Amino acid sequence: MLRAFLRSALALALPPRCAGCGAIADDDHRFCATCWGSLRFLGPPWCAACHLPFDQDQGAGACCATCLAQPPKHAGVHAAVAYGPVARSLALRLKYGGRAALAQTAARHMLRHLPPDADLLIPVPLHRWRIWRRGYNQAGLIAAALAAQSGISAAGGVLIRTRHTPALQNMNGAARRRAVKGAFAIAAQDRPAIAGRHVVLVDDVYTSGATTDACIDTLCRSGAATVSVLCWARVIDAAPD
Repeated sequence: MLRAFLRSALALALPPRCAGCGAIADDDHRFCATCWGSLRFLGPPWCAACHLPFDQDQGAGACCATCLAQPPKHAGVHAAVAYGPVARSLALRLKYGGRAALAQTAARHMLRHLPPDADLLIPVPLHRWRIWRRGYNQAGLIAAALAAQSGISAAGGVLIRTRHTPALQNMNGAARRRAVKGAFAIAAQDRPAIAGRHVVLVDDVYTSGATTDACIDTLCRSGAATVSVLCWARVIDAAPD
């Protein structure tokens, strides 16, 4: 009875908040009706190679123009939602607002896209200077939440960022690729952990793919058999398929 009373008192003092806007919600890790209705959940039909959504079903095995021109090294980019105002709000509150519990919210929606043959979850790493300033790696929090929900191990210290790279927001694709080239590494003693395995690279937002591509290159050169990408939100190009 005491525990029930304390839970009720805590709920009154600190009611659940919408993961998107912060308004009072029905339960933890939920969205209000307005935010929920504005989220675009991703799924088929999509490109068979990179999982970029198609407006119309183009048949089994259909690929987008980018993947036809240059097949990707990854085994697909899996994202829970398309990047938009609510997805952006969650990502920013997790990344800069200290709302670590939102990693669990994101992971709950990402879980349905976790490849069934995944062996290991590895977060996109931050440089140690950025972790010292922020206090945590948001991708690492999401990977840990996914591990707890799925039972698949997460290895946060295997892939490391060896140098501090500039913010990529205002760079074009070519500049982003140059900025992160050679910025990641795996120590020799950690390579057996990924050798021959299906690694899922975890991040919060997938934009151009420059950072994840650099990570994938490092993972593949270190022995990973397959690398998929799993993220909370993906920026969808408005250009036609």
